[in-house]
This record gives sequence, C-alpha cells and structure tokens, in this order.
Amino acid sequence: MKFGVIIFPGSNCDHDAFWTIQQVARQPVTFLWHESHDLEGCDAIIVPGGFAYGDYLRTGAIAKFSPAMESVRRFADGGGLVLGICNGFQILCESGLLPGALMRNTGLKYVCKPVHVRVENNSTPFTNQCKQGEVLTIPIGHMEGNYFCDQATLHELQQEHRIVFRYATRAGEISPEANPNGSLDNIAGICSPGGNVLGMMPHPERASEPELGGTDGMKIFYSVVGALAGNREVAAGVIP
Repeated sequence: MKFGVIIFPGSNCDHDAFWTIQQVARQPVTFLWHESHDLEGCDAIIVPGGFAYGDYLRTGAIAKFSPAMESVRRFADGGGLVLGICNGFQILCESGLLPGALMRNTGLKYVCKPVHVRVENNSTPFTNQCKQGEVLTIPIGHMEGNYFCDQATLHELQQEHRIVFRYATRAGEISPEANPNGSLDNIAGICSPGGNVLGMMPHPERASEPELGGTDGMKIFYSVVGALAGNREVAAGVIP
C-alpha cells in the first residue's frame, strides 16, 4: 500500500497530508512532482490544498494541464483512488474528474474555521469508517468553496448518492445557517460515479491529531487505508 501526494507550485497543504499519512496513518507515502507523469506505483493519490499555480485564471485552471494530472485521470479511469482536498477539489472539477465548479464564497471573504459536515454516504472508499448521518468536525480554509452545478447534474448527484458530505449544524441539521460559503444544497464533498474519486472542501489533515483540536479527519484516511487493505486490517483492529 502506497500513497502519493502531488506537489504543485503554490501547494501549501502537501506536507500536512504527507505527515498525516506517514506519521498518523503509518502508511508509505511519497511526493509526486507536478511535472512528472510517473505516479510511482501509488495505490491512492492525494491532490492537496493550496494555491496551485497561484490560482491564476481561476482555481485549478492551470493545474489541470500538468503532466501529473494527465496520469491521475488515467489512474482514476482505471479505478484508482483519488482524494482532492480544498484546492484539490477545485482541480478535480477543472480536470473533469468531478462535475460542477467551485466559485467565490457568497460573502466574498476567505473563510477559515472548523465546520460540521454530515456524512451522506458511508459506502465510499473514503467514508467506510464513518456512520451514515454522522457529523464530523473538520476545518475549512478557502475563498472559492461555493460548489455549483446545473440542476440536471444536481439531480444526478442526489439520485446516485454521490453527495458524500453536506455542511450541517452540530446536531446534523442541514440549514442555510450551517452553510459557510453558499454552496449549492450545502454540498461539502462529492464523489465520481464509481465512488473512487472524492473531492471535499474541508481539510481532514487539519483534524488528524488531538494537538490540532480534533481527530475526525482521520476517519477519511483510515477509510482509504481500509479500502485498500480490503478491510482486513480494520477488522483485525490494527487501524484505530
């Protein structure tokens, strides 16, 4: 089992994701340079947060042309697991791996704070360690987190249970007050039709250790580890 974390010019959460995989999840991980086509035999790819290529033109618009993302598209088409976090979510949408787009927050301000997200689908490789309807507390930090798609796409996401996370209250209520950025249908994360690609705006790596104020984010990473291991290790109690 091996994880890869892509580094783009402007990435600033790549080392956080690397640390979480290596030091908390205790799994092999390597950095992948944006100019390389080589995914180095990785079993799961993380497209991290930050400001890839300075967010010039618009978020993710340049990163989608990188050699690394060409390989990620082929990897995902073959069923490989891909997790896009914040800017990574934006890049996945620009690359066509996920539908829709991330626009400016409705308040036109950068928002950085812990939020509550409700697990809408716990049958994905990224949420198998969560309970259906469970509320996780995970930080956000973004200016363009306002998810939008057309009504046909929204209906498809809803019907196919591809909305994985929604912004919610601590009690799990989906409400406008719980929505930090104006995202359509309170969407905080969606997956691909096959469930092997997930994009989410909250940063699970920032909620991975008690010292960070919470560990709910580790459920995402442990889910991926469990999916890659066929849940054998999870069942054996090796993974917390």
